[in-house]
This record gives sequence, C-alpha cells and structure tokens, in this order.
Amino acid sequence: MKPTQASIITIGDELLIGQVIDTNSAFIAQALNKIGVKVLNRVAVGDEKEAISKALDAAAINNDIVIITGGLGPTADDITKPLLNEYFNGKMIIHEPTLAHITNIFENIHKRPMIERNRKQAEVPDVCEVLFNETGTAPGMLFKRNNVFFFSLPGVPHEMRWLIQNHVIPTIQQNFKAHTIAHRTLLTAGIGESFLAELIKDFENELPASIKLAYLPNFGMVRLRLTGTSEDDVALNKTLDTLFDQLKLAVTEFLVTDADDPMEVAVGNLLKSKNQTVATAESCTGGYIGHLLSKHAGSSQFYTGGVISYDNRIKTEFLDVSTKILTTVGAVSKEAVEQMAISVREKMKTDYGVSVSGIMGPAGQTIEKPLGMVWIGVSSKEKVYSKVFYLRFDRLRNIEVTANQAINLLRLLIINKI
Repeated sequence: MKPTQASIITIGDELLIGQVIDTNSAFIAQALNKIGVKVLNRVAVGDEKEAISKALDAAAINNDIVIITGGLGPTADDITKPLLNEYFNGKMIIHEPTLAHITNIFENIHKRPMIERNRKQAEVPDVCEVLFNETGTAPGMLFKRNNVFFFSLPGVPHEMRWLIQNHVIPTIQQNFKAHTIAHRTLLTAGIGESFLAELIKDFENELPASIKLAYLPNFGMVRLRLTGTSEDDVALNKTLDTLFDQLKLAVTEFLVTDADDPMEVAVGNLLKSKNQTVATAESCTGGYIGHLLSKHAGSSQFYTGGVISYDNRIKTEFLDVSTKILTTVGAVSKEAVEQMAISVREKMKTDYGVSVSGIMGPAGQTIEKPLGMVWIGVSSKEKVYSKVFYLRFDRLRNIEVTANQAINLLRLLIINKI
C-alpha cells in the first residue's frame, strides 16, 4: 500500500517576488513527515484565481491531502475563501462561533468597534468543516472531494502552526493510515560533496531500494541523510540503524556529529561534555560567530563572550595586536589572528579562543590580499593554530562560510586533530 501523500500550496504575490520567505510550507512538511505522510510537492502561487484553481486541480490528482495557506485575511487581495467557495460549489454563511470570537477580540482586547470587513471574516462556505482558530480572526476550513481532504489555513505563521497542531494533524491521523517515514542524519566537514560521494560509492550502491541517501551540502560541510518508508516501524528502524552504523564507519575521518545538528550545536555539546569554554575575537564576521555559538539554549555553559574588533584600534587596544604587525603584514594575516585568538582567550579566561580577519567584499582587496581571503585562528593554553581560506562568494555568504569554518577549526583543536 502506498503511503498517504500530500501537496502544499502557499498563496500570495509576496512569496513569488521574494518579499516574504515561505516558512509555512517547511513547517507543514516537517509536521506531515513526523506522522508518516509523504509530501509530493510544494507549490507557491500568486493572488490570482486561475493560478490557484489550476494548482488545486493538479494537487488533487495524486494526493490524499492538500494543505493551502494564505489569502484568508480581510483585504481585497485575500481571494482564497471566495475562490474555494466557488471551487466547491458552496454559498457563504456566517459561522456564529467565529463571529463571537472576532467580536470578543475587538471589543474586549483591541477596545475598538468591529467594522464590516472584520465581520466578513466569520463568513465561510457552507460546504466546509470549520477549523476554529483560537489564535486569530480567520478560521481554517476543511473541504472533501473524491476522498481528498483540502485544508485551507491562514498564512499568518503562528495561526497556521496552531491549526496544524490542533486540527489538521489530529484529523489526518483519524482518517488516514500512516506509514513510518524515518531518517538518520550525520554531518561531515573537510571533504567536498563529490569526494564524499566517491568515498562512499560502494555503500550507496548496496543500499536496498527502500532506503534513499541524500547529500545536503552547505558552507563547506555536507550532511548525509538516510530515509526509509515502511508500514513496519520496527523493521524499518532496525534496518536504518544498521545502515547508519555502516555509513558512520565509512566517513569516520570527516564525521562531525551523528545527529541532525548544525556545526555550532555539535561543538557546543563537545565543549559542555568537557566542561570547557570559548571566547571569540571577530573582525570581518562582525559578531556572527558569537551569534551562532550563543543562539541555542544552554550556550552560556560554554560561550563567555567576544570582542568585535572591526577597527584596527580595537585589535591593538583590546587584543594586543601590535602596530608592527598591522604596519608590516596587516590585520588580515597569520600573525594578527593568532595574537587575537591568544589575547581573547587570556582576557576572557576561557579554555579556547577563536579569531577571524579577512576581506569580505565587495571592496578592500589588493593584489596580495584578494577578495574572499580570510585568516582564522584558534588557541588553547597549549597551542595556537591558524589557517588561510580563499572564498569565492558574495559578502554575506563569505561571512557565513567563515563562521562555520572557524567553528570547525575550534572543533578540530578540541579533539586534537590540528
């Protein structure tokens, strides 16, 4: 029996022009994956009746479930509800519980009168099942046609998430038999995607047809994900565990973590396990390394703080980089980052120091120091190490790549691989 299949349709011109990033479909896909529903496709369409209707027609062909977000607000460009009313041959009626809810929001929370535009949000097609929205004014709706369930949800992220968790997922679980979809993910660093594929080609060639291997490269790292689908939960997880052990063994030299965690979480966990701490001294990344290290809960156990030494005066006055270094080899140099890494560790009284200095672009390069040249330094009480990188991306991506490479060098120093 094939797994339950779904399509996600997000509606709004703002998605197509890049004004708003679509985080809704990612959340929905993750929620469906957890209950064993396979997402066949994700489609974004503009605020146009014909485009939405065609997307609904296409989604209904091979799917059991269609989830739509967006276009349920009170303004003229919110056309989803009247379109769905027409598409499913309904007529608009007032949903009294929603009207009472909206009235309460305006009279008792906003302390202002409700206008007709807001009252119309309580209108729903009489052919839908209303999904009451406690978190906003636009109710969700469920339509059924030819055994396909069509869920229409607001585009406001926190309202969509509440409806997914409290209405959509329970309804799917009650009406569809779910397969188990299981994943195993690890993170590698220090090897490119093509070289990694060559390294594990024998393992990949011997995978059973029911298991897929995906390569997910990003910022000098590659995640490897094994995915399997089965009606037999126990057998699937046993098979995945066995194969995952083989995969970890094959990539041991480059393995960062055998969990689906970003680099900074893996390194943070490593530091916590050793009861050790780190501080940062950043020039070209402007605090981005500190942001990554501190963005996750529990980071205060291992990250003490940092110095953003963008100006050379800060490097000299706070990080003891001598004027001789700056006038001879410059701030973007081995000597500068090593002194920065040593000084920030000593001044912050931590076990490790991390430093970066480079030319992010789009200007500032010279013949000797081209655009994308970055020096990274790491230090412990026993050792200081630095490495130069030549990046080829735009400014923002150069910053992101530099930060991840710096955290990886810290990892290598902690585990005595440099």
